[in-house]
Amino acid sequence: MSAPRRLCPVCRREIAVVAGRFARHDPAGTRSAGELVSCPGSRRQAPFDPALQPALDGAVVPVFPGQLPLF
Repeated sequence: MSAPRRLCPVCRREIAVVAGRFARHDPAGTRSAGELVSCPGSRRQAPFDPALQPALDGAVVPVFPGQLPLF
């Protein structure tokens, strides 16, 4: 199973989101002298987007004002 992807807020590339954070990645473009440099957006907290995943188990809770009934 692949991780969901979102646009990095710094380099604007599609990056995998793992455990609520952007995966470590290099910035777009070529590297100078073969250096490995992480993008400043690496490991940054990804904003929560309920449209991408409304629930962990696939069941969507209906919008209900106030307290939900217990039984």
